[in-house]
Amino acid sequence: MKQTNKTGILVVSFGTCRQETRANTIDAIEVWITKAYPKASVYRAWTSHIVRRKLSQITGEQIPSVPEAMDAMLRDGITDLLIQPTHVINGIENDRMKEDALKYKEHFQSICFGAPLISSTDDMRQIVRTLGNAFCLTDNEALVLMGHGSEHPSNTVYAAMDYMFKEMGHTQIYIGTVEAYPSLPVILKQLEGRGITHIHLAPFMIVAGDHAVNDMAGDGRNSWANTCKRAGYEVTCHLKGLGEYPQIQKLFSQHIEQSITDAGGNIAPAFSALCRDVGSTL
Repeated sequence: MKQTNKTGILVVSFGTCRQETRANTIDAIEVWITKAYPKASVYRAWTSHIVRRKLSQITGEQIPSVPEAMDAMLRDGITDLLIQPTHVINGIENDRMKEDALKYKEHFQSICFGAPLISSTDDMRQIVRTLGNAFCLTDNEALVLMGHGSEHPSNTVYAAMDYMFKEMGHTQIYIGTVEAYPSLPVILKQLEGRGITHIHLAPFMIVAGDHAVNDMAGDGRNSWANTCKRAGYEVTCHLKGLGEYPQIQKLFSQHIEQSITDAGGNIAPAFSALCRDVGSTL
C-alpha cells in the first residue's frame, strides 16, 4: 500500500514567561500560520530551556523543546516537515535549532527550514516600512529600537537595519543592542547635536519580554530608560514586540512559502500543494 504523506509545520521560538506578550506575539504568529496553511498540522517548540522550565514551574504548562516536538511529530505520523523559526536573525539560537532538528533527518521523508525574520534585503525593507509607519516622530524626537545582539557574525544585521532606516528616509530611527554592537552609548553619541530632546524606546525583538521590561524600561540604574534620562532626554517606553505587528506575522508566513518554493523537488508534493493554497488565505 502506498504511504500517504502527512505534512507538518513546526514553529520554533525562543519563548517567554510573560503571558500577555506571548499571546500577542508567539501565539499570534502561530495562529496566522495555522490559518494560512490549514492543510498542515502545526506544532510548536521553544529553544530556551530556562524559559520552558520557568513556565512549567509558574503555570504547569509543558512547552516541548525541538527534540521533544520532533518525537511528537513522529508519533503522529508526520512524514514531511517544514520548520519555521520566529528568531529575528540567523544566529546562535537558529544554528542550534537546525542542529537539533537535523539529527532526525533519517526519520522524515523531508525536512526543510523557513528563514528567520531578517534574512534578505526585502525583509529589511518590509520591516523598515512597518516600523517607520508605526511611529510618527516630530523634529525633536528619536526612536531607539533595542535588539538583543549576538556574538554570531549575523549580528551585523542590526547595523544594516539602522543604515536602511536612514536610507529609506527615517533619519530619526536608530537600532542598538543589549549584548553586542551597536550599544546604547554608541546611539547616544550619534544623537548629540541633533536637537533631539525626547527618545522613544521600543524592543526590536519578537516579544516584549524580560529584556524589554527590565533592560529597556526597568527601574534599574542601567536600564536604557534611566540611562537616557541621565543623558538629559525625556523618555517614553513602548512595550510592543515585533511579533504584534500583522505585517511581521505575515512575513513569517511568506518565509514558509518561499522555503517551499526554494526546495523545489526536494520536498513532498503535499508541500507544493500547501504553497498553491496559501494565496487565497493571506
